Amino acid sequence: MNKVYDFIAIGLGPFNLSLACLSDPIEQLDALFLEQRSCFDWHPGLMLDGVTLQTPFMSDLVTLADPTNRFSFLNYAKQQGKLYQFYIRESFFLLREQYNQYCQWAASELPSVCFGHCVRRVEFDNSQDCYQLTVDTPEGEKRFFCRHLVLGTGPSPYYPPAVQPDAANVCHATEYLYRRDALNQSKSITVVGSGQSAAEIFYDLLCDIKQQNYHLQWVTRAPRFFPLEYTKLTLEMTSPEYVDYFYQLEDATKEQLLANQRNLYKGINSELINQIYDKLYELDVQGIQRARLFTNSELLKHQGESLQFKHLEQQRSFTLHSEQTVMATGFNYQLPDFLSGLMDELCWRDDGRFAVNRNYSIDKRQRVFVQNAELHSHGFVTPDLGMACYRNSCILRGILKREPYKIEQRIAFQEFGAPASVQQPQKSPV
Repeated sequence: MNKVYDFIAIGLGPFNLSLACLSDPIEQLDALFLEQRSCFDWHPGLMLDGVTLQTPFMSDLVTLADPTNRFSFLNYAKQQGKLYQFYIRESFFLLREQYNQYCQWAASELPSVCFGHCVRRVEFDNSQDCYQLTVDTPEGEKRFFCRHLVLGTGPSPYYPPAVQPDAANVCHATEYLYRRDALNQSKSITVVGSGQSAAEIFYDLLCDIKQQNYHLQWVTRAPRFFPLEYTKLTLEMTSPEYVDYFYQLEDATKEQLLANQRNLYKGINSELINQIYDKLYELDVQGIQRARLFTNSELLKHQGESLQFKHLEQQRSFTLHSEQTVMATGFNYQLPDFLSGLMDELCWRDDGRFAVNRNYSIDKRQRVFVQNAELHSHGFVTPDLGMACYRNSCILRGILKREPYKIEQRIAFQEFGAPASVQQPQKSPV
């Protein structure tokens, strides 16, 4: 008889790795995590020296669900003999490279994680009331069975329609470190995008502009190079109750909100913005004026070394010359090919996106769950590492029909919706 897992998770980014760590200590929970890559490696093409996460270290794989879990970052630091160094450093924000090493350590400690396993097809087996997965493994094709699925294949690099992704002189930000040597040999480089990755790449290139002698341009469609908003009352919006509030809004309102909330999750660290300005100032004093920055500019056409833009406020077109272009234009969700056998089982919106239930399930049986594919339904907290433990606690509750980790319902001082009725303030007892 075929073994049937309680759930199988497909893809092993930080979100499903968090789920694996939280699942590990739960007795009588049989889970499997399949990843087609040979090892865990988080955005290696963006692993620039000195860059940090934009969320504090407590947004690790487990702490916000279970501070006692052995897969916490603090336990990792202790095991590596680095805890006192981290204490003395006095920074809440982990180096991105250290976070990657931490995740690699966690993955290596989990017997439920299988690398080199590429899922080719998923179907529902009515005879066994479970999902059947056809998987390419190092030992050949195999079949696995489970009662629930968790999809964590992650978003793919996004290129605007004006760009041919396979053009020889174009690369996505995720390839930056692999292409940096070639970029440094060019006479002109343009970075397109407005978020943290664009800023990190621009600053890295700016620091080498004196030695490498290229011209450098940074172009964004946004009206300004805006900072990530990190005030405490704004951070309260990364909360269960804000997800509840956002989820109940009309779809049109959600789309409008997301368009106006970019500085809540796609902004640049203020410190980095200041470092960029200071470097530009230093270069200007030295008479090096080969860097230009443009806002409000949408890329209309990329052909060869010619980039045509439209200034959105002035409604004027202009053209820039650039030998090389780096597209720091983010990611979008791509439907995995292996879901073709489940299309009728899943719930869809009219626009072709998943109709995601509040508990992160996307099917009629509420047995298929998604990670980081619900921005349109659950709001800007979707890609936030700090909300991973909350979402995984909800997913585990949906699978187990019980709550293995206490899920906070209300953490914010503010109220996001209108009160049910006018309430008169009560006098405090003397």
